[in-house]
Amino acid sequence: MICAKEEAGTLHRGLREVYIDRTTSSYIDGKEGKLYYRGYNIDDLATNCSFEEIIYLVMMGDLPTESELTNFTTELRSNMTIPDQIVDVIRATKEAHPMDVLRTAVSALAAFDDEVDDNSPEATLRKGTRLTAQAPTIVTAHARIRDGKDPVQPDPNLGLAANFLYMITGEKPDKEMERVFDVCLILHADHTFNASTFAAREVASTRAHM
Repeated sequence: MICAKEEAGTLHRGLREVYIDRTTSSYIDGKEGKLYYRGYNIDDLATNCSFEEIIYLVMMGDLPTESELTNFTTELRSNMTIPDQIVDVIRATKEAHPMDVLRTAVSALAAFDDEVDDNSPEATLRKGTRLTAQAPTIVTAHARIRDGKDPVQPDPNLGLAANFLYMITGEKPDKEMERVFDVCLILHADHTFNASTFAAREVASTRAHM
C-alpha cells in the first residue's frame, strides 16, 4: 500500500470527481440547469406524467403504454400494505430518525418476501416495485406513530401521491394538493449517480438480496 503522501496522483475524498460507471436512468446538466429521465426532459415529464409513469420509465427504460400503466398501477396499489410485524418494528423504533426507521423496516421486510433470494432481473424488478409501494406506508406509519396516532391503511383506489397524503393526515387530499405532491415526487425520483445509488450498487455487487 502506498502512503497518501507518496502518491503522485490527485486524491479525491469521498465520491467527488470519481467516475465508476455510466447510467441511462437520468442525467443532470448542471450548467444548463436541466434534468432528464431516460432522455426525457423533466419539464415535459412533470407537466404531462404521473409519478407512477415515472417509476415505470426509470425502472423499465421507456414510458408505459396505457395497458402497461394500468397493470403497473394495479401492481403498485396491491402491494402498499405492510405486515403487522413491520408496524411493530416501527413502533419499537419510533424515536429514531425517519431514515433509520425506513432502513430498518425495509430490512425486516425481507423476512416476508417469498422472492428474497431470487436475484434474477425479473424478480428484482418485482421486488423493486413492491418496495416502491411499501416505502410510503412505512414512512407515514412512522410519522403517525411518533405523533401518538395509529397508522392509516392505504386506500387501493388512490395513487401513491394521494395515498401518502391520506396516510399522513387521515383525510383524502383534493386534486390540486394531490397533483402538487405528485409533481414533487416526480422531480425527486432520480438524480443520477449520487452517493446513495453508489452505495446500493456497491452492496448489490456482493450479491446481497434487495
